[in-house]
Amino acid sequence: MRIIVCVKQVPDTAEVKINPETNTLIREGVSSIINPYDMHAIEAGLQLKEKKGGTVTVITMGPPQAEEALREAISMGVDEAVLLTDRAFAGADTLATSRTLAGAIRKLGFDIVICGKQAIDGDTAQVGPEVAEFLGIPHVAYVKKIEEITEEKIVLYRMMEEGYDVVEAPLPLLITVVKELNVPRLPSLKGKMRAKKAEIKRFTHKDIGIEEDRVGLRGSPTQVKNIFAPERKKERKILQGSPEEQVEWLIEELKKLKCI
Repeated sequence: MRIIVCVKQVPDTAEVKINPETNTLIREGVSSIINPYDMHAIEAGLQLKEKKGGTVTVITMGPPQAEEALREAISMGVDEAVLLTDRAFAGADTLATSRTLAGAIRKLGFDIVICGKQAIDGDTAQVGPEVAEFLGIPHVAYVKKIEEITEEKIVLYRMMEEGYDVVEAPLPLLITVVKELNVPRLPSLKGKMRAKKAEIKRFTHKDIGIEEDRVGLRGSPTQVKNIFAPERKKERKILQGSPEEQVEWLIEELKKLKCI
């Protein structure tokens, strides 16, 4: 079974800062991590390999330093890693990112593609489903449990607001996973040693057969104009009195603000 896991290197959210002059994220000196949801995707891929055999390949799109995320994945036990890195990829929105990832996945060959449900820096949850569309395969989002898998089909539990759906889908397939699916394993010492020596494959837009004007900023129909921190209002009021008095006061305040 050929298992592909898509990951993204994101800024550590505890350290994100914004440049007040340019309204853009300050990335210099800010540590990066594998997107937390993608860690669960890696673990899902490894568990499927242990049950059904095959290989696990992790791919990411980003600058050369994104190789760190791939080596961390290798230390967890994945078989190989691919870095999509090209100046032409810079500035990609979710559509261009998905087109690029799909091009690489198609080149590698696959039976199942696994993604985290969303990235913590963008929170769009669009890339996984869009990759599936470019590949022309079905997808199941918010997977919380993999019940059964054969060479032809898979049975999944999909998380919903008031419970879960049981979904049976054919392979090949793309799934996006939630943190309830598993607990990511820690890298072993042997895995860390292998990760240091592992060869990371690198693909450019030419390697995956996509024209330059279809990737990166040129291939993006949407663009981020600026990023800004929400204004912090310091006005605070502490409610006093009995619960009934506090509720009555709160209702009056909400009426003044025309919220109710």
